[in-house]
Amino acid sequence: MHVTPVLPFPVDLRPGDSPVRQVARAAARAILGGVLRPGDRFPSVRELAEALKLHPNTAQKVVTQLQQEGLLVAKPGVGTIVQAPPPAAGPDERRRAALEAQLDRLVVEARQAGLDDAALAAMLTARWQAAFGVPGSTDDGASARGRTDEPVPDVPTPVSPTARMRGRA
Repeated sequence: MHVTPVLPFPVDLRPGDSPVRQVARAAARAILGGVLRPGDRFPSVRELAEALKLHPNTAQKVVTQLQQEGLLVAKPGVGTIVQAPPPAAGPDERRRAALEAQLDRLVVEARQAGLDDAALAAMLTARWQAAFGVPGSTDDGASARGRTDEPVPDVPTPVSPTARMRGRA
């Protein structure tokens, strides 16, 4: 009997974007959002590859990227463990500049789509909450704005690209 491991975070692989990037983003969201906590065991390369129907080299690239980002650490004889995220002192200047460039493009696209600033801000807040399950602010100012902790929305069960192609999605 062959059992496919279940991942502790949802991944919906979509064409057009690197599988490494998609899986690493999903895992990082789970770690930064508290779904996976420091000390938790992260799936092995084999488990990751089997669960997502990826080549083992692709799964290894995901783990390596998360290690380089400081979110995972390999412990001999134990496996790969979730590490406490680096302190959030703020984004470094290079990342901040890259984010600002992406935001510039997003603002133009939103305007072309007929959205105003309030609609775009609402979309961004909703995405932040869906990803991290917390209000968009890292300070406690959310309560001052009348927000309460809202539950994380239901996330669809991951479907492998192979199952999707075979019409089993």
